[in-house]
Amino acid sequence: MYLTYDVIVVGSGFSAIAVTCNLIEQLPASAKVAVVGDDPGFGRGTAYRTELYLHRLNVPAGRMSLLPHQPDDFVDWLKSHGRPLQAGDFASRSDYGLYVRDTLARLLRKRDGRCRVDFIKAKAAGCVERYSSTLAFHLGNGDEIAGRNVVLCLGVGNATLPVAPDGVPASLRSRIIENPWRLSWLRRVAPSDAVCILGSGLTMIDQVLALRAHGHSGKIDVLSRRGLAPLGHAWKPPVPLPIDVQRLPETISGILKTLRAKSRTVADWRAVMDGLRPATQALWQRLSSEERARFLRHALPWWNIHRHRVAPDVFDKFEKLVLDGTVRFHAGFLKSLGAEEGRSLPATGSERRARSPRSGRTGSSTAREWNGPGSVIHRF
Repeated sequence: MYLTYDVIVVGSGFSAIAVTCNLIEQLPASAKVAVVGDDPGFGRGTAYRTELYLHRLNVPAGRMSLLPHQPDDFVDWLKSHGRPLQAGDFASRSDYGLYVRDTLARLLRKRDGRCRVDFIKAKAAGCVERYSSTLAFHLGNGDEIAGRNVVLCLGVGNATLPVAPDGVPASLRSRIIENPWRLSWLRRVAPSDAVCILGSGLTMIDQVLALRAHGHSGKIDVLSRRGLAPLGHAWKPPVPLPIDVQRLPETISGILKTLRAKSRTVADWRAVMDGLRPATQALWQRLSSEERARFLRHALPWWNIHRHRVAPDVFDKFEKLVLDGTVRFHAGFLKSLGAEEGRSLPATGSERRARSPRSGRTGSSTAREWNGPGSVIHRF
């Protein structure tokens, strides 16, 4: 026999706990919810378990409430915990992780009128259909549970290296950082070490600033397919420009042309992006399968750097490192990992074009090798 739940939430990171908090708020007292997962950082996930103060949210605190009907919940939590931040400020991700866990605990303390919630510390090892109305999960501890509804909150995990490190001896394998969120890796990096980072998204900025905070002073090469880096929020956010999704074209090229034209009519392009923000779901639903695929193939990287921006003070710190040549961007692919005597770990990349993150100017295709004493490879 097995227990049947109205909802099974698979996962124990941020998304799982955010869903659970809202299920507690919405479901009747007769409902039963199971949360299945064995992550020791329960509720904080990868993004919000970091303790480094430089790792900041990339959305203002006033828009980060877990509960839609209580939009000021996170700001109120910050005030109650002695954090002198306003709704437009960017809080630390560590504080947000604590807020998530506190919110769940607060909701669980409610006894009257609350649905039943069981937390099962185990991995979901398999799933099968039961009686055409439920899905049964086999758990790593040998138990089995079934659910009428299932929410999968599995996270994105770590990317795999694009090339096998077969040519790297065991003595140098520690120079390849599999999980950059385990900040103990920073102790392996000497101040003058050359570093090569694979990937140029928000995590890259986090790790560059973590390196500098720990005394690193060497050069950092960043290699990604297009060599693009996230842009920053404005110190004084512009008023969002309302966007009527129904009047936008139904092709990606047409939408881009329209949005570019609108950006030329405002003082700050962020007004266009922020106006589009609440309408993105409706816009996506209007697109055909072909246009969605075209967006994912061609436009997604540019969308990401404009939409998922960095706190303005964090961006200023990062931009200084780019402008003084400490951080250098390369658009291309990693071709091989080698080994040299001592602590050197050369990484050879095929550089499709050299791009300036500011000017967008590109050059011709080249082959390039990044190496130095104690080079470290990250993958995001």
